Amino acid sequence: MDHIAWEEPFCGDGNNCFRIGIDGVGNAYIAINGAEDHYLTDTREALRTLIRDIKAGKADHLL
Repeated sequence: MDHIAWEEPFCGDGNNCFRIGIDGVGNAYIAINGAEDHYLTDTREALRTLIRDIKAGKADHLL
């Protein structure tokens, strides 16, 4: 596995922080801040689709 380049945490109220990262071979990662060794991974395209769908309101029912 290549090195994961983590973005700064995205934090909500309290300490609910998530981090998104990418590696050099096209994989994307999501982890809880401080627990980056326990991550979910998929392709960058899958992450791109997830972000677009969230921005389009497809996950608003979860809020």
